[in-house]
Amino acid sequence: MHVPDWIWGITLAVVAFLFLFDFFAHVRRPHVPTFRESLGWSIAYVLLACAFGVGVWQVWGSQHGAEFFAGFVTEKSLSVDNLFVFSIILAKFSVPAPAQQKALMIGIVLALVLRGIFIAAGAAIIHQFSWVFYIFGAFLLYTAVKLAIESITHTDNDSDNDFKPNAVVRFFQRHLSISDSFDGNRVVTRINGKKMLTPMVLVILALGLTDIVFALDSIPAIYGLTQAPYIVFTANVFALLGLLQMFFLLEGLLERLVYLGAGLSLVLAFIGVKLVLEALHENSLPFLNHGQPLTNIPEISTGVSLTVIVSILVITTLASLWKSKRSQGKQDS
Repeated sequence: MHVPDWIWGITLAVVAFLFLFDFFAHVRRPHVPTFRESLGWSIAYVLLACAFGVGVWQVWGSQHGAEFFAGFVTEKSLSVDNLFVFSIILAKFSVPAPAQQKALMIGIVLALVLRGIFIAAGAAIIHQFSWVFYIFGAFLLYTAVKLAIESITHTDNDSDNDFKPNAVVRFFQRHLSISDSFDGNRVVTRINGKKMLTPMVLVILALGLTDIVFALDSIPAIYGLTQAPYIVFTANVFALLGLLQMFFLLEGLLERLVYLGAGLSLVLAFIGVKLVLEALHENSLPFLNHGQPLTNIPEISTGVSLTVIVSILVITTLASLWKSKRSQGKQDS
């Protein structure tokens, strides 16, 4: 897939505009978004992603169009799972509700920058070393098993202990002059005539650094669906766009998605197997089949991948809502 530099330039400019628009339209005025506002903007960003996917389909063909939609659905689903941790971080730092939008928005932008670095590094590594797919596939399978175990053993009682500030956040806590309380959604405040940082700095830092961990499975996952850096980047952009509004939209629904972790573990396992099969097709390891590709290995098409991923997510979402409704019914009775 050849993407001219001028298309990359226009894409980056539009992405910057969309995030700036999101900031000035929703974050500049501290407020708690209503359900109607969050729903409207969430739908708008999903429709925008679909329109972009149709454009990719028309310009670069159905193969790349299907790759974008498969990547977008996967990254969006993983991003929704990330919202659980974002919610815990905001609660841990006791971020006032009207200030949460700014913390999330800056954290999301920082996450996009970090993912851009991971995407560029991944593309360079894949170009030089095709055997890296073995590593990506094995890592996704490991992550899938780990996520499945966590989903089975997780309880509501331990949700408050899921997040602990990492070494970087603790370092800044000790070495920066940070006030004890928030000042609206400001990053800098003045106390007794002295300028100080607010805890908002630590919240933004925690959100951004936490996404590095998320990128370790989301970037290999999408490279298992497409090797086109342009699709990898834009799928991540559209997955993060509207994540702010989706956070407030799903805030009361997150705890009801009890099987989301299990569904995502199946998605990651499926992509992990797909990556290993692709690595076998392009095998260059000298100790495996004398360094020759294995031609009798089945291939998983992008269309099959998209169908499997969407089916898993729909089934687990419906099962989660059914389980939550049934549990609520038992409590009411």
